[in-house]
Amino acid sequence: MTQTKIAVIGGSGIYEIDGLENAEWVEVETPWGTPSDQILTGSLDGVEMAFLPRHGRGHVHSPTDVPYRANIDALKRLGVTDVISVSACGSFREHMAPGDFVVVDQFIDRTFARDKSFFGTGCVAHVSVAHPTCPRLSDACETAGRTAGITIHRGGTYLAMEGPQFSSLAESKMYREQWGCDVIGMTNMPEAKLAREAELCYASIAMVTDYDSWHPDHGEVDVSTIIATLTGNADKGRALVKGLPPLLGSERAPCPHGCDRALEFAILTAPEKRDPALLAKLDAVAGRIL
Repeated sequence: MTQTKIAVIGGSGIYEIDGLENAEWVEVETPWGTPSDQILTGSLDGVEMAFLPRHGRGHVHSPTDVPYRANIDALKRLGVTDVISVSACGSFREHMAPGDFVVVDQFIDRTFARDKSFFGTGCVAHVSVAHPTCPRLSDACETAGRTAGITIHRGGTYLAMEGPQFSSLAESKMYREQWGCDVIGMTNMPEAKLAREAELCYASIAMVTDYDSWHPDHGEVDVSTIIATLTGNADKGRALVKGLPPLLGSERAPCPHGCDRALEFAILTAPEKRDPALLAKLDAVAGRIL
């Protein structure tokens, strides 16, 4: 058994949790650069917690510029075991309405300007992201959401776009009608891939703010409307997060889905061919296997 430490990567307000004990903002240095912000640490109902503002306090990082590798590395260095991603999204489904939450279970990655792996020349690794989220952690998020009275949908495909612009009408209709996506956002990739490489359980909670641009009765995405919906969603997000510690407990067994053993057979580079400089940077992410 190991100690549970839950990390929440979210937007403004999601890291402000009533009842967080011994709360302290800490700086974490990583070989991948500086994380988005300091990380708020503490405990809630006897379970250690960490809260990282994905865009930084004051929203200073665009989706493309979020230091995803530094963020995941920093959480791993802090001893995090479980990562909950909380993010705004647009909906491609009528029944996934603004104000609803979606427990995402699949992604289509359309980002192209981001570093997507900790590995590379000198230490090559291939992890499976066939099932990129952890069912055990997603179960807890669904239960916490329903207990908090949130309308929450279990399962959905998240289209990760580069941004920062929103979709064109043609793109929105293609993602919805031809690709079968359910929600769209700009931040869950490469975050989910990097969490898998770091052997962290990862769950994604997509908070619906709008209908993207496909809906004939809602028109194009309006930022002022998104912000208004986000305010209400932040309250719901905090309620969901507050319900997680009793469900996950302070001690945890190995992940039944193998998230915490994702690197077991992933590294292909022969030991004598591995780059010492890259190995040094992988000390937190892949230290268990290296």
